Amino acid sequence: MTLVVIFDYALRQSRSRVMQTVALRVDVLIGRNLFNKVTELPLQTLESQPSAHWQSLFRDVDTVRNALSGASAILVADLPFAILFLGLIFIIAPAVAWVLLIILPVFTFVAWRSGNVMAAANSEERQTSQSRDSLIAEMISGRTTVKALALDGAMRPLWEDKHADNIEKSILRGSKTDTYSNIGASLGMVTSIAVTTIGAIAIIDQRLTIGALIATNMLSGRLLGPLNQLVTQWRTYTNFKQSVERLGEVFNTPSERQESEVELVHPNGEITVENISFSYNEDQQPVVDSVNVAIKAGGVHALVGRNGSGKTTLLKLILGLYKPSEGRVLLDGADISQFTRSELARWIGYVPQECVLFAGSVRDNIVNRFPEATDEQLIKAATASGVHKFIIDMPDGYATEIGEAGSRLSGGQRQRIAIARALVGDPSVLLLDEPSSSLDRQAEQELRRTLHDIGHERTVIIVTHSPILLAICKDLVALDKGKVALAGPAKEILPRLFGKAPGTTGRKETQTSAQQQPAANPSPAAAARTAAPKASAKPRDQAKARPPSQPRADPQALARNPGPAAKPAENRSPALARNPGPATTAASVAG
Repeated sequence: MTLVVIFDYALRQSRSRVMQTVALRVDVLIGRNLFNKVTELPLQTLESQPSAHWQSLFRDVDTVRNALSGASAILVADLPFAILFLGLIFIIAPAVAWVLLIILPVFTFVAWRSGNVMAAANSEERQTSQSRDSLIAEMISGRTTVKALALDGAMRPLWEDKHADNIEKSILRGSKTDTYSNIGASLGMVTSIAVTTIGAIAIIDQRLTIGALIATNMLSGRLLGPLNQLVTQWRTYTNFKQSVERLGEVFNTPSERQESEVELVHPNGEITVENISFSYNEDQQPVVDSVNVAIKAGGVHALVGRNGSGKTTLLKLILGLYKPSEGRVLLDGADISQFTRSELARWIGYVPQECVLFAGSVRDNIVNRFPEATDEQLIKAATASGVHKFIIDMPDGYATEIGEAGSRLSGGQRQRIAIARALVGDPSVLLLDEPSSSLDRQAEQELRRTLHDIGHERTVIIVTHSPILLAICKDLVALDKGKVALAGPAKEILPRLFGKAPGTTGRKETQTSAQQQPAANPSPAAAARTAAPKASAKPRDQAKARPPSQPRADPQALARNPGPAAKPAENRSPALARNPGPATTAASVAG
């Protein structure tokens, strides 16, 4: 007896160790591979699904681990013994074995049916959970806006509806689970009663002994136990199957290039965009439509245009984050599609419009692209971005903790740190999307000097509406509805858009502009007309006729108030509308 107990204990301990080893291997292998796969997916694929979808994939790893190392895995190991026990019952009690032979297919059918029903219920519950989690993530991400505008009253009904849907689906799923679990328990009880009753009749007929009936009851318990568990554990197997299918879809999704076709030395930074087009969906109009742009190495270049004209999308196409539907992007004459994401990130620095920092120190956020960067490289990048003096003025310097998403820093400070992060590694090209959106006028002037200095060594491409930054640009590309409306040297393009190149306004003109504020927003057509090369007025007459300039022109205000000079453009002939001249193009872009 003692040996049997010791053997049973040792067997259970060995089985537990095996399950723990399996769980560890699943966590290490699948979890690591999933993380690598998600980071290798194209940006457009990641943006096609909400963040809750990608978060749920890592919970699928937990589901797979639990299914392979928990009670469900032990049940799979016990099922073969059920067949062995059934064979033993046929040997010692053939008079009652047929009862178990009949009940076995019934248990299997109930387990199969519960699996199909539970699969649909689990899928519906999962969808409601993802919808609720997405709302929570948005509220937490925008918690400042929610608190400042007291949006809790508006968000509460949305939360209650999504939470109620999730509770309803959860209750429905639980009800179905309990139903099939109770059916399994009832079948087990019916089987025990049937075996005992038929066994008693067989004993009376002297076809079965009492010992054989006792042994049959013991073996039938070991047989019915796994079958009953199969009904209750089928949900686990269903979740396991669905998780494996979802993970399989992710692993089968095409990744970005992981090996480059050719090795390119440090590029000079010459960018060429050849007839490139891109749309987010096949049934939508192209966001970028047949764009051709050539940007020489070095200097500061700008992309301008009204909101929704495709500036940010074109910037991401140049960076290689999006794959164009037509055309290509060349870096020093080489198609960027043949290079890996890590190579492009090393050659092209990027500062998005919404600068995202991560919890940690200032140093961690600057060098996270190149953890092996030296202190000299760190300080060089921080100095070039104009953030070094601010950092060393803090008590802990570069070791200062910035909080979640840089919450302890101002918007301008986060932007400067993001620029420093993009400069680490000495990239040949620097792309900035609205870099002055969070800066005041003094900080904008400092950024202007910073970008001007950076432009001596790198190719800088900025998306901006700031005349202060546009004044230092060498070339300018104006987009309108995804197409290039104007392109060329900034000294030729800026007068068409603003009436006078930004940054050239004198002190006297500034005072006059302040006194004549209502006339400070000339219409785009008037601005283009005064800058037309065929203007015959004398310089002094032009200065009198031209409306006073302002340091910053508001394109949206120009679009809302086109002014008297722009009205005749609405009544032009169809031929002129189809083939607009320079003044018409400038007006549409500045608007």
